[in-house]
Amino acid sequence: MTDFGSLGMTEDGRWAVRFERVIAHPQAKVWRSLTETDQLRHWFVDMLDYDRTQFSVEPGAQLVFVAKAGGAPTFGKVSEVEPPRLLEYSWGDEVLRWELEPLGDEACRLVFVNVFADRDAAPGLGAGWHVGLDRLESHLAGVSGVEAAWDRLTGHYAQAFA
Repeated sequence: MTDFGSLGMTEDGRWAVRFERVIAHPQAKVWRSLTETDQLRHWFVDMLDYDRTQFSVEPGAQLVFVAKAGGAPTFGKVSEVEPPRLLEYSWGDEVLRWELEPLGDEACRLVFVNVFADRDAAPGLGAGWHVGLDRLESHLAGVSGVEAAWDRLTGHYAQAFA
């Protein structure tokens, strides 16, 4: 679980952190971990308000994200869905895009892209999603408590994205 993300620019001038990983689990199992509330609770950010958000994989479905420190919630909306291959939704002004490609019956390729406007956010987003994808892989493998050192990863991404 050491596949680092890369930083690029979108056609509309926004920034994108991109990860590509081969996941040693079937596409359908990974899809469930990306789309089912009981699966998301195990690995995804705990800012998604699971009580108010029924993670519907239909275009237009609303998502609610609540900061741990309180404050106003951030909203998102599902924009694209092609089960079990593609899921895209907004989180405030950001876009999260998940693509899955089967690699036989027991593995798949995951391509994850986070699009955002502020270049200065790139190291933190890179480190955060790196940890999040490691958590996803650990969850899929049935392993708990595996966490990468976020501060070390932030340093890596700050240097890599300089």
